[in-house]
Amino acid sequence: MPLSEHEQRQLEQIEQALYREDRRLVRLVRSSDPRVHYRRRVAEALVGLALGAAMIAAGIVLPVIGLAVAGFVVMLLSSIWVLNSWRQMSAVALGATPGRPARKRRSKRAKRGTAGHSSFGERLDERWRRRQEGGL
Repeated sequence: MPLSEHEQRQLEQIEQALYREDRRLVRLVRSSDPRVHYRRRVAEALVGLALGAAMIAAGIVLPVIGLAVAGFVVMLLSSIWVLNSWRQMSAVALGATPGRPARKRRSKRAKRGTAGHSSFGERLDERWRRRQEGGL
């Protein structure tokens, strides 16, 4: 049940008063917010990207192939980490659970909506149901 505008304003005033009075509560609430953790992970992964780029540059300038390869691996892993953390952060911001898409996408068959384009399994289930009912 949604709150009325008056109730929302009262709730916001109570929250602001609690935040002003208790700094420990503010830290506790922020630490339990998953967006804070994902932002931190994105920042750490970006640092990893910069470190990998520096390792590649150092490996090229100094004739050390192993350092350049290690830098590439660090950049690759960091970029995967950035993308994964970014997706999870945006999913949490949109209200979905992390690891799952924020909304369900409809397939082309679902968009058509006609019975003639149902999947093979659905048609088999329908035929089986009709046979059990006796109406072949």
